[in-house]
Amino acid sequence: MLAGTGSDVGKSVIATALCRIFRQDGYSPAPFKAQNMALNSYATPDGLEIGRAQAVQAEAAGIPCNTDMNPLLLKPSSDHTSQVVLNGKPVGNMGAYDYFRHDDGREVLRKEVHAAFDRLSSRYNPIVMEGAGSISELNLRDTDLVNMPIARYAGARVILVADIDRGGVFASAYGSVALQTPEDKKLIKGIIVNKFRGDLRLFEEGRRILEDICKVPVLGVVPYFKDIHIEEEDSMELAGKQHSAVSGRVNVAVILLRHISNFTDFGMLERDPRVNLYYTNNIEEIGKADIIILPGTKSTIDDLYEIRRNGVAEAVLRAHKDGTTVLGICGGYQMMGMSVDDPMGIEGSVRRIPGLGLLPVDTVMEGTKVTRQVTFRFRDSDGCTGYEIHMGRTEAAKDAECSALNTFTDGTADGCFADERTMGTYIHGILDNPQVIERLLAPFETAKSGSTALSYNDFKQQQYDLLADHVRKHINIPLLYNILTEDD
Repeated sequence: MLAGTGSDVGKSVIATALCRIFRQDGYSPAPFKAQNMALNSYATPDGLEIGRAQAVQAEAAGIPCNTDMNPLLLKPSSDHTSQVVLNGKPVGNMGAYDYFRHDDGREVLRKEVHAAFDRLSSRYNPIVMEGAGSISELNLRDTDLVNMPIARYAGARVILVADIDRGGVFASAYGSVALQTPEDKKLIKGIIVNKFRGDLRLFEEGRRILEDICKVPVLGVVPYFKDIHIEEEDSMELAGKQHSAVSGRVNVAVILLRHISNFTDFGMLERDPRVNLYYTNNIEEIGKADIIILPGTKSTIDDLYEIRRNGVAEAVLRAHKDGTTVLGICGGYQMMGMSVDDPMGIEGSVRRIPGLGLLPVDTVMEGTKVTRQVTFRFRDSDGCTGYEIHMGRTEAAKDAECSALNTFTDGTADGCFADERTMGTYIHGILDNPQVIERLLAPFETAKSGSTALSYNDFKQQQYDLLADHVRKHINIPLLYNILTEDD
């Protein structure tokens, strides 16, 4: 298990690296995170939903993802409430207090988590487990499902990941170990210091100090990197991508929604050398864009209300009128229509809100969530792939005609194509298909100077190998194998 001294210390990335390393070394690894909280999710091959990080880790391990890798997913819908997804299916919304309280329901969730781990561990070895946040949240110890309790159940060797970039690495590592019960302290077998900047020789004394105070070996000090690209799980990563329009490239502005989800949709487009992609809710920067993308969101109605309130909606409409292309994906597609209705109150108390009116469609929120992987034709291009995760049904408005953007292999339609500058779709990952990007960029002279035939899958596989090389170089892998195989 990769456990953390806190949130965002790099557990997911280290877990991804180990999945790749174990695969390269001839083993059959699989990732496992008992409980994940994230808005970036993914549809499994059998049409269920898991956290995106575990899908990425499965990809690094070279295996199909399934819900046993992440049996419990929390998708925040407000500051205090999350949709609870159990074994890939939503089972309702729950406030934080109700979720963490002591009751029979909590033990039901614990049994489901244990059963998922048991199924997974019967098929794969080793299991690369990941904790959540800090392992020393004492007030949540008795109700915790994802950190030391599941490590105890699995008999896991726990490696503590500490983030030196944020400072306080000695206190956070020592405190995380010291605050464990004697039983749990025995499970912690080593420490990885992550996100180091500078000359590694300067931390040699630091390694010795950590080993002395924590009484476990430091397996390695992993330098901070910026040139390896692994799909992010947390929207905190978007903070560094809120830059501005530039000259000489196609400027693509992704609207920065409060509940933005599945921003991994833009990984391939972001790395196209012809494109400058940035996230923004700045009205001036929206006006400079050649292409505006309204992304997915966990709360369509709330985010639609917010962009109307803060002037972003007006800026999008004004830019579109001046010739800017507007593409909506999932919740962004719903926003582009004439109206969004929520008669069952699935997203809250607002039952109806007008859309941006860019597409002649209406959306009705429904209780059933669609989660599936899809193969489709985009306009005249066959063989495209992606996935759907959404609640809601979108159809042509009354007395309106809507040309489909995509056609599934069974002949059914998806999305709406008004013209080359106005379109929407429910398909996440649509921009991972090169033929879609070429069609999107075709109207712009800047894009004609080069073409990208890059396979996004090939790119990701290359990045997993680069990550594995980076971690191998800085972690004592033979020592890790000794820890994994030694007797208790």
